[in-house]
Amino acid sequence: MAKNYDLVIIGGGIGGYTAAIRAAQLGLQTAIVEESKLGGTCLHHGCIPTKALLRSAEVYRTVKKAAAFGIKTGETDLQFSRVQERKAEIVHTLHQGVLSLMKKGSIDLYDGTGRILGPSLFSPMTGTISVEMNDGSENVMLMPKHIIIATGSRPASIAGLQPDGERILSSTEALEMERVPSSILIVGGGVIGVEWASMLADFGSRVTLLEYADRILPMEDHDVSAEVQKQLQKRKVNIVVKADVQADTLQTYPDHVSIQTADGQEFSAQHMLIAAGRTGNVENIGLEKTDISIENGRIEVNEWMQTKESHIYAAGDVTGGLQLAHVAAYEAKTAVEHLAGQAVEPIDYTFVPRCIYSYPEAASVGLTEQQAREQQKDVKVGKFPFSAIGKAIVYGETDGFVKVISDAQTDDLLGIHIVGPHATELIAEAALGKWLDASGWEMGAMVHPHPALSEAMGEAALMLDGKAIHF
Repeated sequence: MAKNYDLVIIGGGIGGYTAAIRAAQLGLQTAIVEESKLGGTCLHHGCIPTKALLRSAEVYRTVKKAAAFGIKTGETDLQFSRVQERKAEIVHTLHQGVLSLMKKGSIDLYDGTGRILGPSLFSPMTGTISVEMNDGSENVMLMPKHIIIATGSRPASIAGLQPDGERILSSTEALEMERVPSSILIVGGGVIGVEWASMLADFGSRVTLLEYADRILPMEDHDVSAEVQKQLQKRKVNIVVKADVQADTLQTYPDHVSIQTADGQEFSAQHMLIAAGRTGNVENIGLEKTDISIENGRIEVNEWMQTKESHIYAAGDVTGGLQLAHVAAYEAKTAVEHLAGQAVEPIDYTFVPRCIYSYPEAASVGLTEQQAREQQKDVKVGKFPFSAIGKAIVYGETDGFVKVISDAQTDDLLGIHIVGPHATELIAEAALGKWLDASGWEMGAMVHPHPALSEAMGEAALMLDGKAIHF
C-alpha cells in the first residue's frame, strides 16, 4: 500500500535533513529516504570528521611550540588511535542529535534506496518513489506531492588513479587511516587537498602536493593562494604546480607508490591521496524516468532549485554549484519555502562565505580581485596584515591578512578575503556586511573591540581610502 506525503526527500545529508526540518515547521507531512546514515557525507565522511582531525592537528602543533609561551612540557606523543576515537565520538554525538530532530519534527525516515518512478496507471504524474529497504523487506511505495533530490556527492576519480583503499586513497578512505603515513602524495591542490596537506604535515608526514593548475586553490583570490602556499612551504610541504600527473606511469609496491608528471619528474610516497574534487550522485535514483535535465553530471535547476519537473526540486552537491554544506542547507530551505508557496528570494552565491580549515585558515566571500576586474569594475583594494594587530601578536599568529575589495565608484563591497588566525570565524562579519550591502566606509567606521583579531577587518576597510590607523 502506498503512503502519501506532502514532501519526500531523497537523501538525508545536511541538505536533506535541513529540508525536512523546515518542511515540518511549515506543517508539511515529510519523509526522508536515506540509504546509509542520516547526516550524509558532511557528518560521516567530510566536514565534521575532517575538522575533528584538523583540530587534533592544531592542538598537537600548539603543544609542540608551548615553550614560546613560557610553558615547559615533556615529550609530546601523538596517539593517533585516540585521535580517531575522538573523531568517531564527535560524529556519533552529532548523528544522535540529527536523529532526535527527526523525531521532534515527526519526520518519517526510510532506511533504503529511493528511486523515482515514471507515470503509471495509478499515478499519471512522475514522482512515485519506490524504496528498496535495507532490511530486505518488501519495497515501500511513497506518493509525494513534491520531491527534493538531495543525494549529495562522492569523491571524484581520475582515470587510471582509482583508489584501492590501500596505497591509493580517496578522502573517505583517508579518514579511516589507522596510523599517520610517513609520507604522502596528494593529487589535487584545491580545498580538500590543502586541508589534508596541512593536517598531515602537522601530524608529521612528509607531504607532496601536486596541482595541475599554476597555483593551489585556483578558485580563490591570487593573494590567498600565494599566502597559503607560502605558509605550507614554511612547514616543509612540497608543492608542485603545473603538475600534469601521468596515470599510466603509476606504480604500486608493497610499501609505497610512485608516479611521474608530464615533464618527467617522479614522485613517490607511502600513500597517494586523490583530492580531485567531488561529483554528484545522480545515478540509480530513477532520473531517466523523468524529464529532469542532467548536464555534466549535475541536475539543472532554476533559481528556486526547481528542476524541469516543476514538482521536483534538487539541492546541494548534486546540482553542481558551490559544494559546501552550508550552501546545501540554504538551497534546501529555499526549495522547501518555494514549494510551500512562500515568497522566496533567488539565491545570490556572492553572499556565501567559503572556508578553508588549513593552517593558517583562509576564508572568503564575494568576488576575487581578478573576477572584479574581469567584470570591468573600477576597484579599490585595502589589505591589512595580521602582523600589525595586537591580538594576533599576543596569540603568536601574525601571518596572513585581511583583504577588502570595493567598487571605487559606489564603495559597495565586492569581496573580502582572509588568511590567518580564526579566518573561518572572522568571515561571518564580512558575509553580514555583504548581505546588508554595506560599504567599505561602513565596515571601517564600525567600532571594533580592542584587542581583537576583528580589528584587521576594520583596518583593511579603512585602507580602501588610505585611512588605516595602525599601518
